[in-house]
Amino acid sequence: MTESDDLAVRIITPEHGDGGSAGGVPPVVLLHGFASDGEQDWIAPGTAAAIAATGRTVLVPDLPGHGASPDPADAAEAGAGALVARLLKALDAAGVGEFDLVGYSLGARLAWEFQVAAPERVGRVVLGGLSPREPFAGVDIEALHRAVADGTEPADPFTGMIAGLVRSRGERAPALARCVEGLRNTPFEPGGWGGRSAPVVVVGAEDVMTGGIESIVAALDGAELVTVPGDHFGALAGAEFRGTVLKVLAR
Repeated sequence: MTESDDLAVRIITPEHGDGGSAGGVPPVVLLHGFASDGEQDWIAPGTAAAIAATGRTVLVPDLPGHGASPDPADAAEAGAGALVARLLKALDAAGVGEFDLVGYSLGARLAWEFQVAAPERVGRVVLGGLSPREPFAGVDIEALHRAVADGTEPADPFTGMIAGLVRSRGERAPALARCVEGLRNTPFEPGGWGGRSAPVVVVGAEDVMTGGIESIVAALDGAELVTVPGDHFGALAGAEFRGTVLKVLAR
């Protein structure tokens, strides 16, 4: 693991092929979900290794407040635009120009922002487990911070569920609460697609978080929707999801 712009970034280099050097295929960037990290979402299931086996260099950053990366100082540092800007700086520091991009859940939501912030750098895009609406829009932020600070249970069941997830991460809980606040303050509002290629959206057949995604895919010229087995967590680790990613990257 290396550190680029103080974010932890795992770099998996293929044994064969140019790995995305000048004149060759671009590297692949994998973005993990909320309250997870690159190891859990991409390394452990074998996805990163499977991509590297095709001759591609793979970069797996940990988002601020996650994994081995430092915490965001405040909610402003955890807004969607700020997270993408920080990731782009980390890729700059790693010497990455153009790249293909795969994101899951929060990672997919941020991947959408990449084609707004740097459309000229983003090639093929896979959006896995993408919610068509902002998942944190209904969170009572003050109640969430209280729950993390002193254990006060939120009256709102949804906020209570998020609080439970955040607190399960131990000492990272305050930082994750700031991430929730930052993302809530910069809600997902999908518009047109400005990337060089239309995205492939992959969802689990039992994933309730992605309900309604069909309307967003239908509004994007050339976009493709692929359904694989599993719920929000099971789909990510499944062989069908991994196989879909490999097929898209091979185009």
